[in-house]
Amino acid sequence: MSRFWSTTTRTLQPYVPGEQPKLPNLVKLNTNENPYGPSPLALAAIHNETGDSLRLYPDPESTQLRQAIAAHFSTCFGNLEPQQVFVGNGSDEVLAHAFLALLKHDQPILFPDISYSFYPVYCRLYDVAYQTVPLDANFGIRVADYVQPNGGIIFPNPNAPTGRALPLADIEILLQANPDSVVVVDEAYIDFGGESAVTLVNRYPNLLVVQTFSKSRSLAGLRVGFAVGHPDLIDALQRVKNSFNSYPLDRLASVGATAAIADREWFEHTRQAVIRTRTTLTHELGALGFEVLPSAANFVFARHPRHDAEKSALALRQRGIIVRHFKQPRIEQFLRITIGTDEQCAALVAALREILGTLA
Repeated sequence: MSRFWSTTTRTLQPYVPGEQPKLPNLVKLNTNENPYGPSPLALAAIHNETGDSLRLYPDPESTQLRQAIAAHFSTCFGNLEPQQVFVGNGSDEVLAHAFLALLKHDQPILFPDISYSFYPVYCRLYDVAYQTVPLDANFGIRVADYVQPNGGIIFPNPNAPTGRALPLADIEILLQANPDSVVVVDEAYIDFGGESAVTLVNRYPNLLVVQTFSKSRSLAGLRVGFAVGHPDLIDALQRVKNSFNSYPLDRLASVGATAAIADREWFEHTRQAVIRTRTTLTHELGALGFEVLPSAANFVFARHPRHDAEKSALALRQRGIIVRHFKQPRIEQFLRITIGTDEQCAALVAALREILGTLA
């Protein structure tokens, strides 16, 4: 440990991202990336922006992208203005700003005990008091458990890594029960089967909804995320952003994301393909004896009652297939499996069939 480290650095336990191995011919089902490429319109926009203009700083307000996001949700959910939209380098950066701008209070914030593991990292980084709330026996969120004094609430919907989604009606109950707290709904996977809480932002000034272009729009390599909420919440995020990085999105990311959100046909085609494959994979895993939690995400969370998850993950790796295993209480016997192409998922099922037979 370096003697030059600050006290904060010494005590941090950084988030551990999913492995990005450099192995050839790998079936990579561990980081919830979309198996299908970005919108052709997005790729063309990025290509067209690659020129002399890169010598100039980008628009610090990402005006065009914020307008496109507002227009997209206005079509889907009713009127939304650009001043209700904030953008950043991936939803992780947007969430980081939310922790500092909106969730740092005297009372502890609340989030599920099994959830996105970046949340406690942000709490330690920004000295935010927090309390975890246990999921129920079926790994679901109980809204009643969040009716207690708090400095804010944050949870993924669908939850990660479980994939379970909270109905919109329950989110509204949660908002009504916590009118004096900011409720952050992290919707990284919402387009694969959940109900977006964006439809509620004009009715609840304490609601912030965070989404990403990484999953359903296949732009994980660009790092574009955004938040939607009341202008007062967005202004708080802007104040933090402009004290940290006044030019968060580069020109390529801005134009690529703007084109991607406008290409509804490609978005719908690819997300429906993922949903169909998820249904098939869930059925096939069930036929092999796996318990698969109901998923509204682009992954499934599954365990086998007679076979150790860590050993199964290792055996898959030896066959060139990577899935995610969490060494965490309550879920150490689960595998999180990204939905790949039909061919990739077929290879996974074939390998599991062989592994289970060998282990038996």
